[in-house]
Amino acid sequence: MSKYSFLLAVMLSCSLCGSLQAAESNRSDWLESYNRSVFNFNYQLDKYTLKPLAKGYRTITTPDIRNRVTSFINNMREPITTVNHTLQGSIKDTFVSIGRFLINSTLGLGGMFDVAAGWGLEHNPTGFDDTLASYCIPDGPFIVIPFWGPSTPRALLGDAADAFASPMYWGPLNDKNYADKISYGYAALVAVNSRERALDLLDDLERNSVDFYATARSAFIQNRQKLNNLCAHHDQNPTASYDFDFDIDEEEEFE
Repeated sequence: MSKYSFLLAVMLSCSLCGSLQAAESNRSDWLESYNRSVFNFNYQLDKYTLKPLAKGYRTITTPDIRNRVTSFINNMREPITTVNHTLQGSIKDTFVSIGRFLINSTLGLGGMFDVAAGWGLEHNPTGFDDTLASYCIPDGPFIVIPFWGPSTPRALLGDAADAFASPMYWGPLNDKNYADKISYGYAALVAVNSRERALDLLDDLERNSVDFYATARSAFIQNRQKLNNLCAHHDQNPTASYDFDFDIDEEEEFE
């Protein structure tokens, strides 16, 4: 996604900020008509583009190759994790994240191998969405974004900030001839890799759903509760949540 798309995402997040507090106390889907139409659009787009690409990617690669790609993506997100651990006041985690990035970028061949984990520096990813949650910024209403998927204003703002903080955004800026190529190429790699990892999960979710939109919305909202509980002054008890990942920029760790 280009920098202009992320600017649009920030603008959209800010335009919805006025309804954050009200939506936090009322989680009803008051944008349901709009959300369903965009969800169906995204579903058809995924069906004929991203899902076939993900299947093709799975066909021509081995699990080990895909694990190496996932590990590389994790490593590219490590500076984002470092910044946000600092903002959250987790100094120990900040230094662990710095150490992981230095070790895996060198001895781990650009992050393809998680050497740092073998040395006791475990992967503990976080992002700006987590940071905003830890400062008790309300999540806001559930909203489906075209070409993106289920989100909330806070999640959208966090995703945009993560993108600008990524080395794959600011790293190539000094070379205008390759900046867009690298940024778009990396975004495509993340999208296809993440979609491949979600193939079986989303197929099962759809197959067992009477209303796929309602099931996806429920799973997403319940999963968000884990972030909302980061707020130190949260007045609700933690609730059980489905462990579904709908963010394409959050990858699991592989050795």
